[in-house]
Amino acid sequence: MTKPLMGTRVTPSQVTVVRILTGVAAAAGFSIGQTDLWGIALWNWGAGLFVLSMVLDRGDGDYARQSGQTSAAGHKFDLIADTVCNAIIFIGLGIGLRHGDWGVWAVPMGALAGASVTFILWLVMRMESLAGARSAELGSFMGFDPDDAMLAVPILVFLGYQEPLLLAAAVGAPGFAVLFAVQWAFKYRARRQAMADGGQAEE
Repeated sequence: MTKPLMGTRVTPSQVTVVRILTGVAAAAGFSIGQTDLWGIALWNWGAGLFVLSMVLDRGDGDYARQSGQTSAAGHKFDLIADTVCNAIIFIGLGIGLRHGDWGVWAVPMGALAGASVTFILWLVMRMESLAGARSAELGSFMGFDPDDAMLAVPILVFLGYQEPLLLAAAVGAPGFAVLFAVQWAFKYRARRQAMADGGQAEE
């Protein structure tokens, strides 16, 4: 998707802005929470917009690298955009399911998942301020990128499994946040120890 943009005045940050707008629109579609045909259409519309938002998320970084427009500010903006979109999609999901099986508990469940995503972003930014850009990246495991887990959101919504999705997010997002924090704590401690050992060796 980046080829048509090459040589134009479009910047990677502008692509990121569109990513945010589509993510917000997707969350708004989810938050309607109706079960009639109009409501089902909005659920599917929101899921489609979120797919587009995720495509743009991949595209802005690729475009920045291919066009030579990478920057620390752009990287930080991309992280913030990821958090905004991924957090509000769960908040919108919770609001939209307030009349479902979870009742009013759906709203705090969505908020908990969204808050966990926000905490993860804060932790990533904190890590990078201490250890450098991209030091917090988890990388892929057997070809699976952790970001790919968000693909479950539109897929499960398309299939009509919004309520199991909300439960999984309310449990999984806080759990992942804790595991992520512990994983980096060990990583950062090892880095500090290596720096200390290096300093002693120089002496």
